Amino acid sequence: MKFLTILAISAGLLTASQAMEKPSFHTKGTPTGKPTGTLKPGEYWWNPQLSPSGPVVALVSIPQQTMHVYRNGILIGRSTISSGTKSNATPGGVFSILEKKQTHRSKKYDNAPMPYMQRLTWSGIAMHSGALPGYPASHGCIRLPYDFSQLLFKATAKGGTVVVGDGKTPTPHLASNPGLLLTPKDFSPEMVRRLAKDEYEWKPERSTEGPITIVVSSADDALYVYRNGNPIGRAAVQISGRGGLGNQVFTLLEGSTGKPSQLAPGREARRWMRVTSQGRPVEADDIASRIRFNTGFAQKLADEIKPGTTVIVTDQPVVRNPKADSTYFAAN
Repeated sequence: MKFLTILAISAGLLTASQAMEKPSFHTKGTPTGKPTGTLKPGEYWWNPQLSPSGPVVALVSIPQQTMHVYRNGILIGRSTISSGTKSNATPGGVFSILEKKQTHRSKKYDNAPMPYMQRLTWSGIAMHSGALPGYPASHGCIRLPYDFSQLLFKATAKGGTVVVGDGKTPTPHLASNPGLLLTPKDFSPEMVRRLAKDEYEWKPERSTEGPITIVVSSADDALYVYRNGNPIGRAAVQISGRGGLGNQVFTLLEGSTGKPSQLAPGREARRWMRVTSQGRPVEADDIASRIRFNTGFAQKLADEIKPGTTVIVTDQPVVRNPKADSTYFAAN
């Protein structure tokens, strides 16, 4: 019995040691009961019971220095943030959560503590607890109140979607890089070679678990598939109709609309959350109906599309002047 007691205490201490305590200079955070209205630095609102399950999408507004968190398309939380300064600006775009660590220290900035770190790029951009002075003050990361960083950490999953934009509303316009995506560490020019009509590549073994991100570029006439920042497939596409596709971000939610699907006869249409950059908002089914690609690739892709899948549609080239030593490539 004594041995079991000691073992239980040791296990408890081990679990507790995995979490990083709040550094003295970090903002603890102040909860507020208001889902709308202006937030003071460090204030946040959190009500996850409004939507108990489904994919989580975090929307960050740089001008407002705020984050809004949606689960299955419903707002469950919001908070003040502190983003990067002008000399170390937080990049705008659409990101996947690549890594999560409760205890983490910066390798670039004097071993600085970064509790409840959620990595967005391998070049050093992440969400984590930090000091919130009421204005952009970080080296590029998205600082959160300590208490809120814990709540967000529990709600998100690896592969989740984070949109960082320059808009002033809870659903921000995308920034100048609507297709910001991580380049894999083994990047090579062959990965971005232009594909011939109906040609495709499919390598799901590069990353086997987690939600996927699909990027459709009308400028590239291509569709790219990523999981955890790694490219697992791409295909040449043909786009019908006049005009571009616009800049849109869609995340597949749980449940259906109850209406018949325009794409899959005999099935119900799915529910999508949309963030629009500019121009007329377009429905996911409308965009999908204009895109054609290899049917074999379409079948493989369909098996991977589940709640949490994010689709980025852009009229910009996703790959521009690629270099083997690039940290990431982006639509510019």
